[in-house]
Formats: sequence, C-alpha cells, structure tokens
Amino acid sequence: MKNKTENLNLDEDNGNKGKQGRPPVVVVLGHVDHGKSSILEAIKDLKITAKESGGITQHIGAYEVEHQGKKITFIDTPGHEAFSAMRSRGAKIADVAVLVVAGDEGVKPQTKEAISHIREASIPMVVAINKIDKPEADPEKTKRELAKESVLVESIGGDIPSVNVSARTKEGLSDLLEVILLLAEMEGLAGDVLRPAKGVVVESHLDSNRGPTATLILKEGKLKEGDILATASAFGRVKAIEDFQGKPVSGALPSMPVIVIGFEDIPNVGEEFSVFNSIEEAKKSVKEKKQGFFENLELAPEAKNNLNLILRVDVIGSLEAIQGILRKVNKEFLEEHKESLGEETVGLKIIRGGVGEIGEADVRLAMATGAKIIGFRVKTNQIAKNLIQREKITVINFETIYDLAKAVRNLLEKQVRPRDVKVYLGKIRVLAVFLTDKDRQIIGGRVVDGEVKQSSFLEIYRDEEKVGEGKIIELQKNKKKVGQVEKGSECGILYKGEVKIEKGDILQSYVKERS
Repeated sequence: MKNKTENLNLDEDNGNKGKQGRPPVVVVLGHVDHGKSSILEAIKDLKITAKESGGITQHIGAYEVEHQGKKITFIDTPGHEAFSAMRSRGAKIADVAVLVVAGDEGVKPQTKEAISHIREASIPMVVAINKIDKPEADPEKTKRELAKESVLVESIGGDIPSVNVSARTKEGLSDLLEVILLLAEMEGLAGDVLRPAKGVVVESHLDSNRGPTATLILKEGKLKEGDILATASAFGRVKAIEDFQGKPVSGALPSMPVIVIGFEDIPNVGEEFSVFNSIEEAKKSVKEKKQGFFENLELAPEAKNNLNLILRVDVIGSLEAIQGILRKVNKEFLEEHKESLGEETVGLKIIRGGVGEIGEADVRLAMATGAKIIGFRVKTNQIAKNLIQREKITVINFETIYDLAKAVRNLLEKQVRPRDVKVYLGKIRVLAVFLTDKDRQIIGGRVVDGEVKQSSFLEIYRDEEKVGEGKIIELQKNKKKVGQVEKGSECGILYKGEVKIEKGDILQSYVKERS
C-alpha cells in the first residue's frame, strides 16, 4: 500500500502553491522566579476556555492560544530545555522570543543568559516586564538595566518592543499577544503544506499504556495518520495524532503542536523529523543512539570522591536539561571551593539515568553503590517504595529543575570530607629561653598581637621565615597556669616541638577547627 504522502504534490518546485501563513511559535525565557511560568499559565487561563479543554490535564511541552482570531503556539517546557536542545542540534523552531524580566528585581544573571540564547537563535524579541502590580516595581529602571546589556526597548529609543504585564492580575497580557502577532506579521511567517511534513520534537516520553509518545511542531507540510516519520534517533508509523488538549485530530499543519503516537523508540528532544515513503527509508535515516537511558555518566571524571546519583525523569527533554544543569553545578562548586578542597576533588556521577518511574532495579542499585535517587516529576512503584522504606534509601523528588539543582549542590557540600582549618589567634615575641630538654623548652615572651590560648599550636618564624611548628603544653601568666593571655601581657610557655626556639623568634599561635 502506498504511503498517504505520495498522493500529495511533493515536487520541490511547486510554484509556492502550497504556501500559506502560519501561527508564530513563541518561546518564553528569563531569570528564575521572574514569572515565566506564571505568565504562561495566565495566558492559558485567559485564552483557553474550560468548555474547550476541561482544563489542561497533561504537560506536553507546547500549546496554542487564540487572540484576535489568530493563533499563537507557545513552547512550554520546564527550564526551556527543548529550546536549548534545539539550539544545540541546529534546529530552529521558535519564531519569537519573550524575555521576561521582573519589574521589582530587574536584570539578573539568567536574564543575561536568556538574552544570549535569543541572540544566538537570531529571532525577534519582545520584553515582558512582569510583576508591575507590586509597589516596588520600577519598569523604567529595568529598561535602563536592559540597555546596559544592549537590549534597547522602543520607549528609550531602541527597536525592541516592551510590554508591562502582571501575571497575577493579567494586566498587559492581551497587549503582549498583540505585539507577538505584530512581530509575526512583520516576519511574514509561512509554511508549505504541499511539501513532505517536517518539523521538530518538542518533548518525548514513554507512556506506560501507549508506548513512545512525542510532542511535535511542524515547520511545513501536513502530517496524517499512517505517515512514516523518523528523526536521527527514532522512527515509526503515525498511529494517532492529538492536539495539545489530547483531543484526536485528523492531521497537523505548520506551527501546530500535536501529540504523536507510533514511534518505535523515544526520539530525542530538539531533533528534526521528516516523513518518508517507507519504513526501510526511515530506518536508514536513524543515525544516533537513543538518549532516553544512560549509565555511568561522570560529570567530573577526574573526581576521586564522587557523589553517585540515580536519576529518573518524566521526559527526555528533562533528562538532557538536568544533565547540563548538573554539569554546571559541579563546575561552579569546584571553582568556589578549590582553595578549601586542596587536592581533594568532589564530582557528580550519574550511575543510571532514564525516563520513567522509580523502580526496584533503581533501589537495588542504590543499595549496592550508596547512590542517592533523584526523581523529577515521576512516581515510585509500590515494590520500590517497600524496599526504600525497609532499606532506608535516600529518594528525593522534585517538580522544578531549579530546586533539583539546589538540592544536588547541598549534597555536594555534604560530600566534602571535613578538613582541619587553621584559625590564627595571636603572635608572641620570644624574650628568653629558660630551659631546653630534648623536644621540650620553657620560654618567656610577650603577646604582641591578638591572644594566645592553652593547648594551641605554634608556627615558629625566624627573620620572617617559617622554620617549624610545635604546640603549647602549658601556658602561664605571673607564674600561674591560665587558659589564655591577651595582647600586651608577658607569659611563660612549656613548648613541645622538633625545632628549637631562639630568643627573638616570633611565634604565631593558632587552633585547628573542622570546616
């Protein structure tokens, strides 16, 4: 039986007969806690009615809204890992970027990072200054801070549109959508429905009932049930197509986000897909190993003291994003602690990672390796729960990548072995040496800086050069034993050490504390 696409006019030179306008695909970026998710949720509430959807019951990575009779597709994934994965694989799917900046906080590190991502993608930008309902919000100050990052908005002489919004009150959201549509119109977005369907994988996961499931956004062409499609890592025949609300649809057009069932394996997020005439052709196009599961991924392979993790996540996009985030966490941690760590190195090692629920095999591996189990938006099956409780295995579940990264950093802090740190107390000038016997001496001196404590350690300096170390066995003042002697007072010291102290030496007193 011939593939359905063969009935279409697939001639490369079709005279643009199949060209038609398409909705813009929008990605929302910005600093953590500046309201990206809140804005997306507020737009959903405003533009997707209950009777249409009954509420959005599943997270698929993309959805459509309608404004002024025109559709807009938003990419909505945790941490925007789909957008990052698309950039890393060279696939461009987003047409417009919304940069969210909180009006009460202004430009932050991740704001700058988001600006960099948008520039690399070479797509138009609109700035959404959020939280303007707060009394401390200062949109004009935020604009000036953005100008320092070469983001010049229209109101201060630039060419980048900006909109003041509040996700809480929904103020400005309609204006934001209007600006997005205006930018899209200026870009002249179009897709050719007479060409073979192709587009990008926005999200993918393993559905326990339906098998490998992917959210796709078409760039051009039509996608229908029965079509054979493939990415670099997976192929299959389309068994079913649903819209972003999970309703069955007969097909998909450019910019339309759809859930597709029928892949043989889970495709990687950010991969481009194409339609083929046969399963054999589709198979040949698969070049990469599926990344839905991995073992023994050392994020710091030179580390001697690894923090072992078992990672279970909801979708492949999360897996890729968390891997990248944890690599960054490890690098920043080592940079901050390189002096205190000395020769000791601490590193992250994911000894198993994959998509799906936490199971018995994960728990038994944790028992054997001492690993911590990290879950991201996944459940734990009952057998695993019983084993976890009995064996007291550490399992931590997260809903946001930000919280996961923060917790792993805390685990890294605990992984560092306690070390003795010198805490310097004071200095003594040696005035006299009264007795020398093997490794002990009785000396007299004056505290010239700080204080000296009983049982503290000493560094011995002669002509400003350190010549050795020792310890105070007994400390006296006015021929009486004391716990400490302050600056300006004379003292007697029973010293123990290999190096002999001489008159005129400077003794640096210190204690050792665990860090």
